[in-house]
Order: sequence, then structure tokens, then C-alpha cells
Amino acid sequence: MAEADQTTDETSEDAPKRASKMPLILGFVLAILGGGGGFFAVQSGLIGGSPEEAHEEVEPVAEDLPELAFVPMETLVINLPEHAQAKHLLFTAQLEVEPAFSQEVTDLMPRIVDVLNGYLRAVRVAELEDPTALIRLRAQMLRRVQVVVGDGRVKDILIMEFVLN
Repeated sequence: MAEADQTTDETSEDAPKRASKMPLILGFVLAILGGGGGFFAVQSGLIGGSPEEAHEEVEPVAEDLPELAFVPMETLVINLPEHAQAKHLLFTAQLEVEPAFSQEVTDLMPRIVDVLNGYLRAVRVAELEDPTALIRLRAQMLRRVQVVVGDGRVKDILIMEFVLN
């Protein structure tokens, strides 16, 4: 009888071990089938479009550039304070305008130069020497020019020369 109890215990221990491997094998088979099915669906064009569409090259279409005019400004020479390392600031720019407003902006150029000259003289030398300051200065100068000529006439200010010497 003792042998009969041992065989019952051994068979009861073996049964759960065999049953625990079945979900692992089933998961592995389903993963392989899922991966193969996904590969087939993409390659055949069921998902993500047809393979012919993927290999077609799309030619870029160039858009027409908007009509712009550039009004040049004269070079401004700003004397810097005595304690600064550099003695002068050379500044040259062009104003990007709509072609219809080109003549109006040209007529207002003395006021634009006056505003920019006054602003650049008021800026601290430390700001001028900072390499990242040009972005802030450009935005400030553009806003001042737009106030002088009116909104919508000047789109941008293009800095051609900004030299400390």
C-alpha cells in the first residue's frame, strides 16, 4: 500500500509540470503566427498601403515665392563708450517689404535710421558683445521700424553687417 501511495504522489506531481509548459508553447506558436501574419499583411499591402506606393518617388513641387522687395539701409557707425573693448559698431541692414510699400518705406528712411541709431546707442555694450543678443536686438529693431512705418509694411529686417571693432 505504501507503494500505491507513492505512485499516486508521483503522478500527481508530474501532471502539473506537463500542464505548465503547454501555455508557454502555445504562446510561442501564437507569437510566431502573429509575426508572420503581420509581415504578410504589410508586404501584401493590406496594412500601410501597397508596396508599389512605397517605392514611388514623389517629386517636390516648388511653390511660388511671395513677391518681396528689399530696401537697403545705409551703414550706421555707432561710437561705443570708452570703457568698452570695441570702439565702434558697424551696422548695415535691409528691410523686407511688400513691393507696394517699397517707396513709402524709402521715403521714411531718415526716421528709420534715426530710431535705429538712437536704439543702438542706448543698448549696453555687454548686450552687444553677447553672441546670442543679435536675435533679441533684431526683434527690438524690427518692432521699432514697424512703429515708424506702420504695421504690415515691413515684414523683416535682414542684418547684413554687425561688426564690433
